[in-house]
Amino acid sequence: MAEPSAEAPRLSIVVPVLNEAEILAQTLADIFARDWSSMPLEVIVCDGGSSDDSPHIAHSFPCRVLTSEPGRARQMNLGAGAARGEVLLFLHADSRLPANFDPRQLATAAWGFFPLRLGGRGAGLRVIERAINLRTRLTRVAGGDQGLFFARTFFESLGGFPAIPLMEDIAISKTARRLQQPRVLGQPLYSSSRRWREQGLLRTVLLMWWLRFAYWLGADPVRLHEIYYPGRR
Repeated sequence: MAEPSAEAPRLSIVVPVLNEAEILAQTLADIFARDWSSMPLEVIVCDGGSSDDSPHIAHSFPCRVLTSEPGRARQMNLGAGAARGEVLLFLHADSRLPANFDPRQLATAAWGFFPLRLGGRGAGLRVIERAINLRTRLTRVAGGDQGLFFARTFFESLGGFPAIPLMEDIAISKTARRLQQPRVLGQPLYSSSRRWREQGLLRTVLLMWWLRFAYWLGADPVRLHEIYYPGRR
């Protein structure tokens, strides 16, 4: 396993986690198996109070582990505040970077994101990811599962992620696009399709469209979070 460079990090990868023991070890192992010599790295795992082995797994890797109240925006802002890198990359626990990813691609943009590649086989998943990628290129608004990245100074000028329980990725993208054009990288970021598989493709698509439309109409993100994550506070 590769250790982070002794040099001051230029890239900080922030991973928000809540009960991700099933996938977290694979994600962190993939990060630390890579060559980061071109851009010294630190990894910060921000745990939102997991009741599974997620904190233990994170501590078994050479990364910093922080704990906060649950809430993805809160966790990512905590990680960003502790980060020392010039570039901040926010990576979901069930996401993986492209195989030939060159981190130097992140260093010359104010902000940006990756195209999405959903894990698993099936024509339905390919249609969904292509639709998502087309929409995000046209609107310049990306979801968190597309690996949002920011120059630290630009992220700080935005005030970080808004303190809302859902749609924080949409909100910060809309603010950022008014100030700078995003860089959309060429290679896609791999993201798990587990929610699509568990909830059904059509049902998940309709739910996500409805949530985005409701948010656009001004619906309370707290209520939207309750709908998207039933039973979770």
